[in-house]
Amino acid sequence: MTRERLSLYDTTLRDGQQTQGVQFSTAEKLKIAAALDSLGVDYIEGGWPGANPTDSAFFEEVPHTRATMTAFGMTKRAGRSAANDEVLSGVLNAGTPAVCLVGKTHDFHVTRALGITLEENLDNIGASIAHLVAQRREALFDAEHFFDGYKANRTYALDCLRTALEAGARWVVLCDTNGGTLPQEIGEIVTDVVANAVPGARLGIHTHNDTETAVAGSLAAVLAGARQIQGTLNGLGERCGNANLTTLIPTLLLKEPYASRFETGVDREALEGLTRISRMLDDVLNRVPQKQVAYVGASAFAHKAGLHASAILKDPTTYEHIDPALVGNRRVVPMSNQAGQSNLRKRLAEAGLEVAPTDPALARILDKVKARESEGYSYDTAQASFEILAREELGLLPEFFEVKRYRVTVERRKNKYNRMVSLSEAVVVVKVDGEKKLSVSESMDEDGNDRGPVNALSKALAKDLGRYQAAIDDMRLVDFKVRITQGGTEAVTRVIIDSEDGQGRRWATVGVSANIVDASFEALLDAVRWKLVRDGATA
Repeated sequence: MTRERLSLYDTTLRDGQQTQGVQFSTAEKLKIAAALDSLGVDYIEGGWPGANPTDSAFFEEVPHTRATMTAFGMTKRAGRSAANDEVLSGVLNAGTPAVCLVGKTHDFHVTRALGITLEENLDNIGASIAHLVAQRREALFDAEHFFDGYKANRTYALDCLRTALEAGARWVVLCDTNGGTLPQEIGEIVTDVVANAVPGARLGIHTHNDTETAVAGSLAAVLAGARQIQGTLNGLGERCGNANLTTLIPTLLLKEPYASRFETGVDREALEGLTRISRMLDDVLNRVPQKQVAYVGASAFAHKAGLHASAILKDPTTYEHIDPALVGNRRVVPMSNQAGQSNLRKRLAEAGLEVAPTDPALARILDKVKARESEGYSYDTAQASFEILAREELGLLPEFFEVKRYRVTVERRKNKYNRMVSLSEAVVVVKVDGEKKLSVSESMDEDGNDRGPVNALSKALAKDLGRYQAAIDDMRLVDFKVRITQGGTEAVTRVIIDSEDGQGRRWATVGVSANIVDASFEALLDAVRWKLVRDGATA
């Protein structure tokens, strides 16, 4: 059976940049475009030339890509020709082989938002698309608010699509701009469009996630005949975001009926890089990846319950819908107060600790995990601290150094810019190979800003560990999370610290105390010890 080709259109750099709090630099857009091209998408929408300096600079610098680079703009304005509309000319001047123009297809928006007649809007659509074709550009038409427009005035909405198609549009894209149309309704409307206005081979779908159904709506459109899917990496986009390509792509490649009926430009080898690309984008955005995201999330293949872990050991398909390696992810069996012996042995094996089923240390480790979690610890989110705990119980944790004492002070004083700021200073005394070492660090950065007591502690602890220093020089703290596990006058603070090293390893550690600084220091100590263990250091 010959599979039909689906075209993947990425709009991370344009629609994704409309996410609240997201603003890509030109260098970041170039980096993301290269990643998208390596993934195998068919179109990369780079932005709106002329709308802002970053987008204009991107189109000046963008290298050649296998994907069709696309500029975005809007149809010409009423009262002028397409050739004399400077906004449309600015989009064409980007020189991209394809141009996507957005136009109104909801009569309410035409008369209310644009303030023109329905006939004038049809003329704007037709003349703009024809102008692109005359300039030898591949033309795409984004039918804005199409589904709402269809429900309000089916005849006019379809006339807008026919006008774009007859003017030479390669793709006519149905946009659920407000994100309120549910999948079943999308399927029914797309079926009607294919039968009466635009053939499926020239029809696309663009959904928003305001009802948490953007991916489902896109899949419904594909089954109804649409052959282009628009979306963004990690579901970035206006309001609640766009259809998430990191969910759509593996679903299309790995799930039925899509896998046997359709093919895309993404092959199985490229698919294995999906998790890496997803996390690269979060790194660009300086945000922690969402753990519960389908396919690529850190918890997507995490098995916490003892019953689940026991079955996973026998056959992973018992609780996994795909092999996580297919999307570049991995299986996680965390430790928690719900854990059983199966979880424990699996987690120990992953840490390189082979323990006999009859070893009494297993029961001690399990009891200690459960007791500590009742105190506020969380080992399912701090796997490195679990490993340190287990090694201690098994007698396999070298005593690399001993912390004799530490102190943190905070004061207010003027910085080099004569501004009053807080300044944290930490003193840490450790004993390494019988020698005491005292280290002092401040938390103020080169710009005179205070980075806090935990930053000062981290710097002081990692300042001089004698012969272990070289092993920790590439460590850095990348995330810091605080939670109060009990309220009132007996509040207990849990601190989770994520660390990273030059080898690309990332690990989480936990500390618990009534004092946030003490909890942080406990987590920092575990982070350093885990790094030394994994690098093969000896006492």
